[in-house]
Amino acid sequence: MCIVNLYLTHKVTAMLTKMRLLVSTCVALGSFATFTSFSQDSSISFATDVNLSEWQAVLRAPEGRVDRQVKVVDVGNSHVAVGVLFRDLIVANDEPVTGIVHTKVSEVYYITSGSGVLVTGGTMLGRRDIPSNTDIVEVLVGESFSTSVARGDGQVRLVSEGDIIVVPAGVFHGWHEVEERIEMISIRPDPEKVLPAGYVNPFAK
Repeated sequence: MCIVNLYLTHKVTAMLTKMRLLVSTCVALGSFATFTSFSQDSSISFATDVNLSEWQAVLRAPEGRVDRQVKVVDVGNSHVAVGVLFRDLIVANDEPVTGIVHTKVSEVYYITSGSGVLVTGGTMLGRRDIPSNTDIVEVLVGESFSTSVARGDGQVRLVSEGDIIVVPAGVFHGWHEVEERIEMISIRPDPEKVLPAGYVNPFAK
């Protein structure tokens, strides 16, 4: 009886393993088919480069905000922007941390130099909508508003050169402290295509 039970257990285990493998294969093929369909639906047939010299020229330009768009690219079903940002010295204090929220555009920061204490999330204290006719909304990050969170609220951590931070649309982000000037590249997925495709910063030309 024990031998029969062991045999049956082995058969059932083997069958379940095969079923799991089949399901995993189907999921993988379905994902591939979806990706392939997405790729075929796109009418874009070329890539866009953002060279080191281009984004460095924009970052070092004598004019512009601490946030500067380099290029905005149409990738078919979405737009993607590439920007550069910097923050100079910010001294920590007990006041609320001021920052911004973008309602439609996410950001992926790659820190190229420096370090600082970044705050994301938390309970927002008030809201001041940024006018729709400003370059912040029209070119940089779409519909946005400035706000603040209490000091110590949200995710508070030191970030530095080489770190990558993903900030989804709708998430507060601001700086608690910057001891050493921090510089970043920001990749900005824009699924609603609110940013102007084809934009190229004059200093990148």
